[in-house]
Amino acid sequence: MTIYESDLPGVGKKFEIELEDDDRLIIVIHNTGKREVFRRSDDDDSEKLFELSDRLSRQVGTILEGAYFQPIANDTTETMLSEDTLLEWVNVVEGSELVGRTLEEIDFRNETGTSVVAIKRDDETESNPGAETVIEAGDTLVIIGAREACRAVESLASGGAESTSIEDAEGDDA
Repeated sequence: MTIYESDLPGVGKKFEIELEDDDRLIIVIHNTGKREVFRRSDDDDSEKLFELSDRLSRQVGTILEGAYFQPIANDTTETMLSEDTLLEWVNVVEGSELVGRTLEEIDFRNETGTSVVAIKRDDETESNPGAETVIEAGDTLVIIGAREACRAVESLASGGAESTSIEDAEGDDA
């Protein structure tokens, strides 16, 4: 991403930011504090998106900067349904022993103590997948179960050295 800065005599400053799709975001900061934001595609004329006062632009800038909220990237998302029951999203990686096996082959519910309520694959979501559904690397399993059972599935799906085998998960009585 490249940012170009130029003086606008008698007006203020102009900043042009190259976007991924060869468009440009143009921000004009007037000497009065007013900000104007434009978008330009190729060699077309710029389209004015919006205008902000000095005070409002500073508030919006603070939000965009992350002063109010810092998002945290996370490989898993969990939702508490009760004290020990979670609905959790678990990513399956290439080295996982789950990859290439059906839910039936794994005997998923009995072996892990969790149920797969959906599988997100690319842009598709399969709700209530059947026993014949094959788990693939890159899938996101939406599971429900006790906290410890969900952790065991997380470990299986990660395929890492600390990974718990299906037999270990069963032995934990999860």
